[in-house]
Amino acid sequence: MMYNHVIVALTGIILFLFSMIRLTEAVRNNITTSRTRTLFRHAVKTPVFGLLTGIVVTVLFQSSSASSVLAVGLVSSGLITFFHSLGIILGADIGTTLTVQFVVWKITDVSPLFIIAGGISWFSGKEELKHYGEAVFFFGLMFFGLQIVSTAAEPLKDSPEVIGFFKDTTHPLAGILAGLVFTAIVQSSAVPISILVILGQYDLIPLESALPIVFGANLGTAVTALLAGMAANIEGKRSALSHLIFKLVGVVVCLVLLPFFIAVIKETASGVPQQIALGHFFFNLLLSFIFLPILGPFSRVMIRIIPGRGEILPIWPSFIDDKYLHDPRAALVRVQMELEREMVLAQRMVDKSIQLISRFSRGSYRDIAYIEDVVDNLQNEIGAYLQKISRNILSQDISKRLFLFSSMVDDIERIADHAVNISNLAKLKSRRAIGFSEPADIDLNEIATLTSENVKEALSLMSTRNETTIKNIFSREDRLDQIIKEAKDRHLERYYRNICQAEAGPIFIDVLINLERISDHCENIAEDFMDIKDAQ
Repeated sequence: MMYNHVIVALTGIILFLFSMIRLTEAVRNNITTSRTRTLFRHAVKTPVFGLLTGIVVTVLFQSSSASSVLAVGLVSSGLITFFHSLGIILGADIGTTLTVQFVVWKITDVSPLFIIAGGISWFSGKEELKHYGEAVFFFGLMFFGLQIVSTAAEPLKDSPEVIGFFKDTTHPLAGILAGLVFTAIVQSSAVPISILVILGQYDLIPLESALPIVFGANLGTAVTALLAGMAANIEGKRSALSHLIFKLVGVVVCLVLLPFFIAVIKETASGVPQQIALGHFFFNLLLSFIFLPILGPFSRVMIRIIPGRGEILPIWPSFIDDKYLHDPRAALVRVQMELEREMVLAQRMVDKSIQLISRFSRGSYRDIAYIEDVVDNLQNEIGAYLQKISRNILSQDISKRLFLFSSMVDDIERIADHAVNISNLAKLKSRRAIGFSEPADIDLNEIATLTSENVKEALSLMSTRNETTIKNIFSREDRLDQIIKEAKDRHLERYYRNICQAEAGPIFIDVLINLERISDHCENIAEDFMDIKDAQ
């Protein structure tokens, strides 16, 4: 009988974890793209704004681990500073307490309603409803998994062995270790703490035994960020280590003050389930009270521990400003400076994606995805600014320059898109353990080198228009077209002779096509700068 209850409980836990992962993906991909840009824009203002950003993002994701990994990734890709990531991490830890509070409020009982409503919206066929319905569906499914755990736990309230186990296991260090290991395995503190709440609802565990497990579960969340930090740059590693230090300090302080901590919670709330949820909340609130006022000195200490500084890539435009709109010529100069920034990001994406083909890295792959979001944002911002400029009375040469810049911003964004395509192909190549033949690698290296040179020279045109550079791009583009055609023919011949893997063919050809498209857009940019001379 006990075996059946364990199987049912494990099923509920797996359902919860699966739903949490899918909910995070649904929110990240379908709902929060533009919103998180705005949130992170505020996050870099002060640590308090970062704290609030972390709370909001975690409430959306329903996972502090996802938010912490996101913060580490944003730092690693240079989109926010290490200092500003600290506030987000502290906020993420507070935001995750809401999931446990939902269990106390017995959202699990009405979870089927969320599943039904989300499922109907998801399968309605309407695109907007589909996106929101998917998120609501997995939100409900997540808590339905916990409801299954609750159903499996109910018979345990009559088991003397189970009751004795939880009441006799009161050593705090044993509880911390149990919470740490469980959370490190499932990579979610919400699972063990929610289970504690469920056990508390059946009077199976006292607060004194539950709190150390809560502390250990909180410490375990730092493991996920540390794993993400392993694939990050220096700044990302620093953020991951800081998260671990936050949690360690919190555990030590709470252990020292454990009798006082328990007394405060019992005075604040009645009922073990609410007390456990409150203990989880107070633990993370305490971290914010301890570290928020000293984030500046703390960040400087961490920089000494892990020295080095990464480059920061502002998410929002650095040069365009409405104060220049009264002078269209000056405003377009600012646009050209912003286009150079956008092109720098696109070049970085191209270089990283080419490197991924021969040596795949999850960190670099993730960086490309984050940087693409910035490029897309810059495209929108520059496009909107150009529209504002167009409302002025413009001369013929200014009008032509505005039109060419409008075309250029789209070409740069398309370069970034093709870099993302290459990174996805590199991921597929790595996942399937597909290798290119030596002749294919030689062809690919030559084509990638020429493409990178065109991207580099297209970037140089943003600051200095040069006739020789323009001619070089045209000449290199013609050469690329010929080399790619020959490379495709040679690949087809190798395929017929069984020299290369069958699966390698489509990936190899798709990579060549994307590199060719990148070079095409560089040629478009060169043509635009050729026309800009005529407009001067």
